[in-house]
Amino acid sequence: MSLPHAILTALLERPSSGLELTRRFDRSIGYFWSATHQQIYRELGRLEESGYIRALAPEQPARGRKKEYEVLPAGREELTGWVAGREDPKPVRDPLLLRMRAAAVVGTDGLPVELRRHLALHESQLAEYRDIEARDFSPGPNPDAAPAASEADRLRHLVLRAGIDLERMWVEWLTEALRESDTAPAGPEGA
Repeated sequence: MSLPHAILTALLERPSSGLELTRRFDRSIGYFWSATHQQIYRELGRLEESGYIRALAPEQPARGRKKEYEVLPAGREELTGWVAGREDPKPVRDPLLLRMRAAAVVGTDGLPVELRRHLALHESQLAEYRDIEARDFSPGPNPDAAPAASEADRLRHLVLRAGIDLERMWVEWLTEALRESDTAPAGPEGA
């Protein structure tokens, strides 16, 4: 049920067309909640049918003009209730972890190459998150003169810091896994 809430959040931040939403998912929300363009468009239709959002009237009628959506009071109420609700953490489902478990049975041939590839991807994502943090949340040259961050900015920064911490964890873990795989025999355990 999180995709509709991600869309409601994005639309409350700024009314957008479906295309603009997909671009925003690609640039920001998608870092922690991914969705395909088709899923986003399908969900926009469901949210509109549920009375949570509506398409804004275009300023001037034009063929092929993109619908822009805004959140209705019922949508804000739904999102507010969801934020206040409870949800248990989801179990981790990561193919790389399963691949490593399988390597314990069939051997590690090719696994170090994949571990290095994942390490590079996580290092790149970590660098991107740090760039975003420096750009959007840096106090500037004189931190004492900077205005206090709003609650919304503090919450956005906390989400970003969670991403930074997760990427840092993956970088550390993959580095350790590579170190250990370099010292482990390549064949299956007990072979």
